[in-house]
Amino acid sequence: MSQKHRILRALASLAFATSLGACSIMPAAQSPTTTSTVIAPPDNEGTQYVLYVGTNDKDTNQPVYTPEECKQKAKDILIQRLGGYTIQEADGGWISDDGTVYQEYTLVIYLSDTSLALVHDVCDEFLKTFNQSSILIQEYKTGTEFYDGTQKTTPAEGVQKPATTEGAQELAPAA
Repeated sequence: MSQKHRILRALASLAFATSLGACSIMPAAQSPTTTSTVIAPPDNEGTQYVLYVGTNDKDTNQPVYTPEECKQKAKDILIQRLGGYTIQEADGGWISDDGTVYQEYTLVIYLSDTSLALVHDVCDEFLKTFNQSSILIQEYKTGTEFYDGTQKTTPAEGVQKPATTEGAQELAPAA
């Protein structure tokens, strides 16, 4: 695995971990008899795909388009092929095997309600459009719901589960 792929994988893992902001780590001092509510998994389990699309030409390492043009081209492809998307802008970087540092404007794209085959079709188009050697694809099993205000849950629908401090980590204070 190239240095670029190792760094992209590490950055993607970090991005996923930070996107779990709604989750928390239980303080180590919390009582093991404390009860927390865990919502049962939804009946509508799905898959979320996260794509990391670099935009510098693979041969010249120069931007293929301006950031605005890159984003618009990605939007056009995604809406035409999949009917929806969520895009975040990011800065990607890696060190090549020869020690050269590369940095580029990167699109992070979140997709739901699709298949891996369709994601690959979209990525094939991205590979050509942005002249990339590869696109990082992450796949996560999720519960997916398009909430419209009519789906209400009550505490009785949650599962009462005793909290435990086993395996909990204490967060270090910020410096």
